[in-house]
Amino acid sequence: MAGSQDFADDPRNAQVLVYLNGALVPKAEATVSVLDAGFVLGDGVWEGLRLHKGALIFLGAHLDRLYQGTRAIALDIGLSREEMIAALRKTLEANGMETGVHIRLMVTRGAKRAPNQDPRNALGKPTVVILAEHKEPSEEIVTKGLSLFTSTIRCTPSDMFDMRLNSHSRLNLIQALLQAIAAGADEALMLDPHGFVSSCNATNFFFVKEGEVHTSSGLYCFNGVTRGNVIALCARHGIPIRQGNFTLNEVYNADEAFVTGTFGGITPVRQIDGRVLPEALPGPLTARLRTAYAALKDEEAAR
Repeated sequence: MAGSQDFADDPRNAQVLVYLNGALVPKAEATVSVLDAGFVLGDGVWEGLRLHKGALIFLGAHLDRLYQGTRAIALDIGLSREEMIAALRKTLEANGMETGVHIRLMVTRGAKRAPNQDPRNALGKPTVVILAEHKEPSEEIVTKGLSLFTSTIRCTPSDMFDMRLNSHSRLNLIQALLQAIAAGADEALMLDPHGFVSSCNATNFFFVKEGEVHTSSGLYCFNGVTRGNVIALCARHGIPIRQGNFTLNEVYNADEAFVTGTFGGITPVRQIDGRVLPEALPGPLTARLRTAYAALKDEEAAR
């Protein structure tokens, strides 16, 4: 079994330098304190980015999401957007990276005086890590597709645990994935508090019925940059799309389905709760959107 984040090992990644609080250090030496708020509590936010043909694509949208997240948890990164971009480029240049790279940018509240919840015990210096790796999505998954299993773990509203916040704390999502794995599936499909289809445990979910793309209202799912790009691509290419509340029964009767994420882009879905979708993979609309998304990435890189 393999999820949408499956990748082939690349030996070059053993030698990468990691950005850690302004320094570039070998991966094996890139460590943080056991009193770091991210380690102790998952107190921090992160961002995933792609380096494509020399460009950090959709960088503006990713940085918007990052800084919105830090404001939401009253965390001062200590770096302006321009300084953060410089840190990203410094990391990529030090590793001689040009394309096919996935970057994990992580920011936590930093070391604390004691391992407790109170943010006032933080020592005042956040931890900033940039880990860039040579990493491409599995090509096999495009024709194999994902198997999804509907989890009993629900997506949550913003006044409980905001799914639109890229928090380091992912335990609820891991629990959902563990249920899916135990059921023999690749990833978990998750419902919102009202029982409508919302998201997967690490990606956003779409399905197609009679030539129309459907996705959730967006109230309870990840604030996905790729999700937003796919919605915009539908409008750009005249593909009907509807955002709203959809039941599992509607999903079970879909012609096609796919998930979206920064790493995998657009990944086809093969079956949901044991029900195999009728279209051969990738389905015609999924394939059309994959082509459009590949062109969009090239456009972004050429700017």
